[in-house]
Amino acid sequence: MKRIICSSHAPAAIGPYSQAIEINGTLYTSGQIAIDPKTGNLKGNNVTEQAQQVFDNIKAILSEAGYGLEHVVKTTVFITDMSAFAEMNDIYAQVFGDLKPARSAVEVSALPKGALVEIETVCVK
Repeated sequence: MKRIICSSHAPAAIGPYSQAIEINGTLYTSGQIAIDPKTGNLKGNNVTEQAQQVFDNIKAILSEAGYGLEHVVKTTVFITDMSAFAEMNDIYAQVFGDLKPARSAVEVSALPKGALVEIETVCVK
């Protein structure tokens, strides 16, 4: 059975989608950008600051669903400038440490609200 996840500690969806969906022990999070859930505004002026907010949003959604970072098996990173990849990767490494999920990373021409980075996850219990 499909379960829709909605955390008040993460930004509300800015379109016709859910923050996350759980089905058969797998959680799929929608791509998260650096929206501050308290203000609804984009937070951070660089990839480092935005990536930190993105991970705060992801952790809030995972927590709401009863998952943690240890359950993340795959991420997809969308970044608007691959020359800033090392900045994002530093935050990514701090967040995941030795957990190291599989990952894809792609440069895109633009993201919603002018964000610099967006990350989605797939989690399994």
